[in-house]
Amino acid sequence: MVASVEFVFQPSLALQLLAWVLAGSLLGCCSGLVPGLHANNFALLLAGVAASIPGPPLYVGGAMLAAGVVHTFLNAVPAMALGVPDAEMAVTALPGHRLVLAGRGYEAIRLSALGSLLAVLAAVPLAVPVTWAVTAVYPTVRTHLQIVLAMVAVALVTSERTPRGRFGGLLSFVLAAGLGAFTLDLTTDAPLEAGGVLAPLFAGLFGAPVLIDAIRGNGIPRQDSDELTMSRGLVGITAIAGALAGAMVGYLPGITAAIAAVAVLAVLPSEASDRGYIVATSGVDTANTIFALFALVAIGQPRTGVMIAFNSLNAPLELPMLLAVVVLSGLLGFALVICLGDAYLDLVGRVAYWKLSAAVLALLLVLSVLLSGPIGIAIFVAATAVGLVPARLHARRVHLMGVLIGPLIVGL
Repeated sequence: MVASVEFVFQPSLALQLLAWVLAGSLLGCCSGLVPGLHANNFALLLAGVAASIPGPPLYVGGAMLAAGVVHTFLNAVPAMALGVPDAEMAVTALPGHRLVLAGRGYEAIRLSALGSLLAVLAAVPLAVPVTWAVTAVYPTVRTHLQIVLAMVAVALVTSERTPRGRFGGLLSFVLAAGLGAFTLDLTTDAPLEAGGVLAPLFAGLFGAPVLIDAIRGNGIPRQDSDELTMSRGLVGITAIAGALAGAMVGYLPGITAAIAAVAVLAVLPSEASDRGYIVATSGVDTANTIFALFALVAIGQPRTGVMIAFNSLNAPLELPMLLAVVVLSGLLGFALVICLGDAYLDLVGRVAYWKLSAAVLALLLVLSVLLSGPIGIAIFVAATAVGLVPARLHARRVHLMGVLIGPLIVGL
């Protein structure tokens, strides 16, 4: 049951909170444009310095929440601009990259921004009834979590359209699960404690393979009109479905935005395709922040890095104020994506692409060392080797989430 709160509006306090939200949004904008900096690692970095930030815990927490929300808007931009492969590899590319290769990068950025914004606007009114429903079944789901996750894994593999893809999905899942079983409990000696081994694991599994394939590519082709070719109705339905799927991500460990997006597309019309995936993934990623906030209130579990950072402040859970922060930062994030996204694509398009891909690979390696210590190098290399498997077998990269799901299934 979501706790009831009483909130009294005070203009002076509202202006102070607005200043903190703007500062947090600016920070989230900067972090979102850094390639390879995962939202959870960014949030845990904030958690490490939050206690030393002068200011009321609620305001500092609001700034961190705003930073996390805006990060989920902006991080789609480098994800689309970097790692665009050779045209011959388009069949195994990420949906955003396929649109960039087709000259529709501007449209992809707007679809991502719309998916995130509409999901925020849908998740706010849905958060209370969805939380009541999830809270009612959560004890049962938690008791049978291994079965639930096993069903998710089977559904992901069987959703591949070809025998080769299903084999590739199964192999990718098993290899990633084995990697997670060996690495997740390792202790690290890192200069910055922010996420342990997750930084090199995710950078290797999802970042490095995309960049390696892009080194042979010709970069970003000329981008055409930013006109949306996906119907408004389908964009809205997909975003709302993504918002609802965000509740699954917010409550269940091991479930990510990519997995939830696959589930969303399974129940949507086939014409959603790559554009629908972008809308759904962005919607899940951003709406997850809202549902994770309600999960912290309802079951006392911080499910995301942002909520872990917020919880470390012992800030009061003033839901009306915090929801206002989420909506405001969502509007700011939408505006920032539209203002900066096209320019980011154009800038990357003017740079020698193989040099850029190599530089970002080096950045991922540096981040792995900073966030996980020397052992991060070995984890990064091993994860990269596993991360190359799905594309070679024409399977989706989402199966690599076995790195988290697999150990949970077997109880590690």
